[in-house]
Amino acid sequence: MSSIDMKKAISTAQLVPVALAMVGLLLTTAAPAAVPGITGPTFNLVATPEFVTQPDGNFVYSWGYGCDALNPPAAFVPANVSASGTCSAMQVPGPTLIVTEGQTVTVNLTNNLPTSAGNTSILFPGFTLTSATGAQGLLTKEAAPGLTAQYQFTATTPGTHTYYSGTQGDLQIDMGLYGAIIVLPNNVPAACDAGVHASNVTAQAASSVHTVAELDNRLAHAAYDHAGTCYDREYLFQFSEMDLRMHREAEEQVAACGATAGCTLHVATEPYFPTYFMINGRSMPDNMDGAYVPQYPHQPYNGNPHMHPGELTLLRIIGTGRWQHPFHEHGNHVRILARDGNLILSQSDVNSLAGPLLFTTTTTPGVTMDGIFEWTGKGVNWDVYGHNPASGDTNAKLPCDADSNGYNTAHPTAINYFEWCQDHNKPLQKAPFGDVGGGGPVTLPDPTLFALGAWWGGSPYLGPNATTRAVGSTGTTPPSGTVANSPSEEAGFAFMWHSHNEREITTNNIFPGGMLMMMLVDSREFVIDETK
Repeated sequence: MSSIDMKKAISTAQLVPVALAMVGLLLTTAAPAAVPGITGPTFNLVATPEFVTQPDGNFVYSWGYGCDALNPPAAFVPANVSASGTCSAMQVPGPTLIVTEGQTVTVNLTNNLPTSAGNTSILFPGFTLTSATGAQGLLTKEAAPGLTAQYQFTATTPGTHTYYSGTQGDLQIDMGLYGAIIVLPNNVPAACDAGVHASNVTAQAASSVHTVAELDNRLAHAAYDHAGTCYDREYLFQFSEMDLRMHREAEEQVAACGATAGCTLHVATEPYFPTYFMINGRSMPDNMDGAYVPQYPHQPYNGNPHMHPGELTLLRIIGTGRWQHPFHEHGNHVRILARDGNLILSQSDVNSLAGPLLFTTTTTPGVTMDGIFEWTGKGVNWDVYGHNPASGDTNAKLPCDADSNGYNTAHPTAINYFEWCQDHNKPLQKAPFGDVGGGGPVTLPDPTLFALGAWWGGSPYLGPNATTRAVGSTGTTPPSGTVANSPSEEAGFAFMWHSHNEREITTNNIFPGGMLMMMLVDSREFVIDETK
């Protein structure tokens, strides 16, 4: 199915066999929606060599920033990150540094790379250094082997920023010396604590639908000091590539140099031919495992977006490396708020945002973007909740009271909270097998023709009890639920998020892999547990 088709027709875990297999991987874990990282304003980092893993079984010699064990970082944020989260002595990407607008940030960098690798450093694009110490380098002060450099700047601009090596960037960045900085706004608009955002929190509270309350999964309630930047969930995605030949050459030359004084590396950085393409330091399917799981000790961050209908999900996007990565988020366009920490405002009205809607968030190396993604089901032309007025199930006859925007927000604890009311009670099937009336846009295949594998969702409707809700207990549409997808638990819609450069959705030229992941939409029946 083309990307344009995916915008017009919903891609469900129940209707697309390939997506079914992918969703099965997704169902096993949940990602922290509020971005995990470490708080400042003082950070003690070390640059260290280690091996990172790839799905093809390779352990790749790499360099990365990590936390100084002798000077540990401040408390981890947010509270919904698993208690098992740690800051490794080396990780790719480096620790996400989280500060607040106006703070004076101090970064102490100790160079624990092999002596033959020479100096290393950090650049902080978008910020002006107020002081720096260390050896003078071409672009900034550098840390010589075994020594420490210090950098200070003021976090003047909210939003998503990046940091990376300013020494031999063609080699050191590819080796893994890069990371993210998130600056939280100093003045969160009051509007972001009210309205639909407040009702979203209410909808996630313990109720007849939610037996356990979801956590408030935000570092702040706004990305910037602007009421147009409110959000309900957030994810950070750092896109990078890796040339395996360069890493092998560096490993071999480091071993050959040993402790020989004056021996230095001469790794050829051209021609550049990357074979690994990563989101947050991992390739698919590794990026869909949980954050901080033990099998990736030096790749703690994952990429596994998960949301409820109507939630404004903040995407923090960073391009790293040398290539542009045209990443496509199926299910909707992304409304860009800012680039490089700069809000995109209207020239005629500085109170109005003017960022574009992007079909692909094409990341240029060193460039960051903040954008809002939202999925509501609007325009699919059928009732995604499987309502059936003829059914005896009270949940199949829920009301849909449209607000001024056409959504059911008057019932924040209902299963169909944020339903697009224009499609309420519209059937999916043209030729139904159950007791839902005909006339819908889709002809479902005979369910007996499907191979009901371990990850089969069983229903084209949103929510774990939606099949019964739609067709009744005697209906012939397969009931949702298998060993991997219990009808009392998760049953969502899966959308593939991936690079539109086809090489980049491979791992060492094997598909599927690389810059690919799944986004899952769940109704309010399912609690998205962000602590796992």
